[in-house]
Amino acid sequence: MKIAIDDLSGPEIAGFLDEHVQQMRSMSPPESKHALDLDALRKREITFWSVRDGDTLVGCGALKKLDADHAELKSMRTMPTRKRSGIASVLLEHIITEAKRMGFTRLSLETGTAEFFLPARKLYEKFGFIHCAPFADYRPDPNSTFMTRKL
Repeated sequence: MKIAIDDLSGPEIAGFLDEHVQQMRSMSPPESKHALDLDALRKREITFWSVRDGDTLVGCGALKKLDADHAELKSMRTMPTRKRSGIASVLLEHIITEAKRMGFTRLSLETGTAEFFLPARKLYEKFGFIHCAPFADYRPDPNSTFMTRKL
C-alpha cells in the first residue's frame, strides 16, 4: 500500500469522496452531517491523503488544522469491499505520525453514534482516542461522538 498526499484534482478521488458524502448523508440527519465535500477539503488548513493498493484507490483521510496545537481527523474512508483489511489502521497510524511531525499535540475527531459507526469508534479507541466534549465549532449532538487524544 502507498499513502500519498492528494491534491484532490482527479476524477477517481472525486467519485470516492462523493460516495463518502452520500453515505454519510444517508446515515445522519442534515444537521448532524459533518463530512466535508471536495471543495471544503481543498482548503489550505487541510492535508489530504489517498491510500492505493497498486493502482486501486482503497482509502483516504485528512487532517484539518484547528490551531497551532490541535488538529482534527476528517474524511477517513475505506473502500467498502476492503473494510476490516487493515487499511484504516495503517492510514490512521500514518496521520498520527504526520500530525506529530507537523507539531500538533492534540488530535480530535467527530464520528457517528449509530451502530454503523461502531467499527470506527473501536478503531479510534484502539489508537488511544478517548471520548470528549464537542470541540472547535461542534455542539452537543445525539448523533455525534467526539473523541480526542494527546500526541
